[in-house]
Amino acid sequence: MKGIGKKLLIVAGVAAISFATSFGTMVYMTKLGKGGQQNAADANSTFKQPVRLAHYASVAAENIDFTKAAELSVNAVVHIKSVANPSERGNGREYFDPFEFFFGDGMRNYRRQPRVGFGSGVIISTDGYIVTNNHVIDGADEIEITTNDDKTFKAKLIGRDDLTDVALLKIEGNDFPVIPFGDSDALKIGEWVLAVGNPFNLKSTVTAGIVSATGRADLLSGYGNGRNASQGKIESYIQTDAAVNRGNSGGALVNTRGELVGINTLIYSETGNYVGYSFAIPISIVKKVVTDLKQYGIVQRAMLGVAVSDLDMLKESSPDEYEKLKVKEGVYVSDFPSNSSAQKAGIQKGDVLTAINGTKIKNYQELRGQLSRYNPGNKVEVQIQRGNDVKKFTIELKNDQGTTEAIKYQSPDDILGASFKELTKDVKSQLGINFGIEVSEVSNGKLKDAGIRKGFIILTANDSRISTPDNLIKVVETILKKDPDDRGLYLKGFYSDNRKVEYIAIDLSD
Repeated sequence: MKGIGKKLLIVAGVAAISFATSFGTMVYMTKLGKGGQQNAADANSTFKQPVRLAHYASVAAENIDFTKAAELSVNAVVHIKSVANPSERGNGREYFDPFEFFFGDGMRNYRRQPRVGFGSGVIISTDGYIVTNNHVIDGADEIEITTNDDKTFKAKLIGRDDLTDVALLKIEGNDFPVIPFGDSDALKIGEWVLAVGNPFNLKSTVTAGIVSATGRADLLSGYGNGRNASQGKIESYIQTDAAVNRGNSGGALVNTRGELVGINTLIYSETGNYVGYSFAIPISIVKKVVTDLKQYGIVQRAMLGVAVSDLDMLKESSPDEYEKLKVKEGVYVSDFPSNSSAQKAGIQKGDVLTAINGTKIKNYQELRGQLSRYNPGNKVEVQIQRGNDVKKFTIELKNDQGTTEAIKYQSPDDILGASFKELTKDVKSQLGINFGIEVSEVSNGKLKDAGIRKGFIILTANDSRISTPDNLIKVVETILKKDPDDRGLYLKGFYSDNRKVEYIAIDLSD
């Protein structure tokens, strides 16, 4: 673990003293797929933003005036406080007072305290829509927004996306100041940018730096090189040397014209504080995500219909096959799911995918980053290397259900088609158990299809002990993020009238 420890990536980022301790103006994705389809809806019809400024020519660093960009940005960046209230569910933090432990009633004086996190957000619509990082508000029962003029609002969570670490909030009101969307695809290495946020709870802090790199990937521990591909985060970060720290998560990365080009998310650090590298999610990805969250409550994922691996993995596993390749950058097509649109279009096993709509693809994460810009139903031109030949194919992207229809958000409760209730201490004692929940109502859904009736006591779900309905919901949410071919829910439980333990498998892939 030495290498990992030496360069520790603080994922909770720039964060939010994290829970454990603490999207338009421009046409939405102007690249068109084959067939004349736009990547997504016109952002102007989704979020209320001012007209974007005209294109400008870059100027020498000594002639750049940062004050205008700062003035345009600070009032649209907000402070976010997220609170997870203590309850019998077991969330909340155990607070230990050492004085009362030794001089009071000992262990009985453990206190259940709320978990509080802090971060930043960016107002992207005059009617109060705010974008932030998912990790800033993950698990929150209450979300409080404080604007730069010290007004406070209770925020509603519109939707969140774990794979891109983006969340969309809403506060009530009108005529809020906003930061207009810029073009993150037009960023150049060496271009000046500003980071605006609330580090260490210091409001309206602005720092400056340059774009050090774009398309950074494989930063998150455990998600590298296309391994565990179906569950990995979508990474295509803008790297800068603008100083950001804990509390900057969810804040704005703006260009010198005050246009939003990214959402600050991560720092690379050995100490937890800024030491030179920071990372932001490009606005090209953020716009797609928050537009989907507003319209559908869930992100519409576009699938190419291929199983791929990075070439370095192929070099390790099949060196002879690797040596036959005529290119050393791209992703290796190893297989296809059923009803693959890529396979129908002419892609074959052994092809190396090297570009999407003219944008070069070097590895798996870059492929995911490009696909994250599109919707099911969009058509893209895919370039592949097959032996000595370069070929191009037009492929219609599908969703994970193999269709081009928009998928509406369904809560785990809706999918399961049931209601649940916690067991009282007396009931647990009578049943001889110390955990479990009861199925209190059953309607149409996965549980009914599996033969589960009212009164069934659920003890575990996928080997996790279930003590509250929230425990089960979180297990189901985790399963729904997996590859469609690996969405199995396995319940262990019994009916109180016979105490016979049953094991029930439920397919959540549909």
